[in-house]
Amino acid sequence: MTGLLPSVAAAVAAHGLDVEVLPCDPELADTAEFCDHYGFALDDAANTILVTSKKVDPPLRAVCVVLGTTRLDVNKVCRERLGVKRISFADAETTVELTGMEIGGVTAPGIDGLPLWIDAAVLDRTRVVMGGGNRSSKLVLAPAELLKLPGAEVVDGLANPLMTDPNPEGTG
Repeated sequence: MTGLLPSVAAAVAAHGLDVEVLPCDPELADTAEFCDHYGFALDDAANTILVTSKKVDPPLRAVCVVLGTTRLDVNKVCRERLGVKRISFADAETTVELTGMEIGGVTAPGIDGLPLWIDAAVLDRTRVVMGGGNRSSKLVLAPAELLKLPGAEVVDGLANPLMTDPNPEGTG
């Protein structure tokens, strides 16, 4: 598992995940740039996002995996699933502190002790590419491999398609 963050490599091994590890230029680690440069479709990219409750002590948190062509439904689905009134994306500092991973490389394998919610649309893909825990590696795997991780749960409607401009040329 050369190139992966050690905690990610350990989780991959411990849970028997069948993955391919790809090296990545750290300057191209963000989803859109990575996909464009390395020839992956954006709907084959799986983003891992940490959400956290607000005004609840201690905070309630969850890890969410959604496709790059979707937007996590934080205000309805995540809020309801955590059973809180207010929720948001965890800030970069909290994400790094809780995961030990670099922003741009956060990935589900290697994050323990939190619920893991996987948008059902992720499982519809043949393969997905996701972070390696750092900005210099990526994992490529069949989405069903994520179900081997502790606490993994498939959630219908966890994310919604990104809104696109129906009139990109500005004519109409």
